[in-house]
Amino acid sequence: MAPYETEDSTGAAQADDELRAERRRKAARYVVPVAVMGVAAATIGLVPALADSGDPDLPKITAQELINKIAKSDVQQLSGTVKISTDLGLPDLGGLENGLLSGAAQGGDGSSADPSAKLTELASGTHTLRVAADGPDRQKVSVLESGAEYSLIHNGANVWGYDSKSNEVYHSTDAGSGKAERHEAPATPKDFADQLLKSVDDTTSVKVDGTAQVAGRDAYRLVVKPKQSGTTVGAISIAVDARTGTPLKFTLTPSSGGAAVIDAGYTQVSFAKPAASTFDFTPPKGAKVTEGDSLDKANKAEKGDKGDKITRTPGSHDTPGAPGANGFDVLGKGWNAIAVIDTGTKGGLPSGSASAGGDLGGFLGSLGDPVSGKFGKGTVFSTRLINALMTDDGKVYVGAVDKAALVKAANAR
Repeated sequence: MAPYETEDSTGAAQADDELRAERRRKAARYVVPVAVMGVAAATIGLVPALADSGDPDLPKITAQELINKIAKSDVQQLSGTVKISTDLGLPDLGGLENGLLSGAAQGGDGSSADPSAKLTELASGTHTLRVAADGPDRQKVSVLESGAEYSLIHNGANVWGYDSKSNEVYHSTDAGSGKAERHEAPATPKDFADQLLKSVDDTTSVKVDGTAQVAGRDAYRLVVKPKQSGTTVGAISIAVDARTGTPLKFTLTPSSGGAAVIDAGYTQVSFAKPAASTFDFTPPKGAKVTEGDSLDKANKAEKGDKGDKITRTPGSHDTPGAPGANGFDVLGKGWNAIAVIDTGTKGGLPSGSASAGGDLGGFLGSLGDPVSGKFGKGTVFSTRLINALMTDDGKVYVGAVDKAALVKAANAR
């Protein structure tokens, strides 16, 4: 671990076992993913909208000891309620963005029960989730909506998604098709904390800052702050259960101040074993069932390749590499890291046909700020956490950095 600021055929069989274990670990994080425009998942946090009650008197602990406690936490069984609120500061498009983004997320599968179709629905507003887990082979999360419910269930080799509003079912397996990897994304405070702490390095300050009580449990408060300037991240606070080491709450506030970007944390949690029936699922009578694995095979056959791949081009985290048409490179390090994607499309923002509603480029351009520099011209699209620069030569620069940093990075290419 990098420095912190603290207050003080046997072989083949073994390989198969390790592969299955890895798939189970990934499947264990199947709970409905939280993604912000497909970019911000690793830096999303939780806000203090879930009220604490008192500051419990707990034994002193250093930041390193608390980080070790999180790392050693091995809670296999739990159930509870998580509340998530997202405030990225996106423009109000009168609901248009939900339709556009949901359609893109479905990726042509055509099922409202596909977990991918639910990603962008959690990118704004407030949502209540009920979660349950019993080891690496059984998890369930339900998104409660007005008069409806969406559930994602992982039970053994099967993954089920059910949308009660449309009475549609999505089914896939966690072996062979890459579904586990495709839908894997953070959803609980521990998911967020694990991703954050993996990326902590010497550009980061970490310390223990008092105690709190979350969902009726005593917790330590771990605070993570960037040492670098130019990042949109202000601070991150993780409330860590004093007994089990499980993160209960994870708060990210932007450097611009105001409300936190995303609020997700337990309002109720139990570490007792959930009933086995919690993870049972049978498609309701009359429900439309979509087989995800069959769709994957059909899509690959239609494309005439091995499916969609995202390949990072050569280059280290600290040194620019040559971008490729199907990959990305990373400029800078730590909180100031900027991903560079070459779309291969030149000429700036896309134009729409008259039948599609006119000039799409003009519409998108109205949502961003025009900029220019040595790189030429482009448009910056901003949120309270993630900013992106799209240049006229087809490159996209994106990161948790301010507009000036994006322009500087584009000028240096």
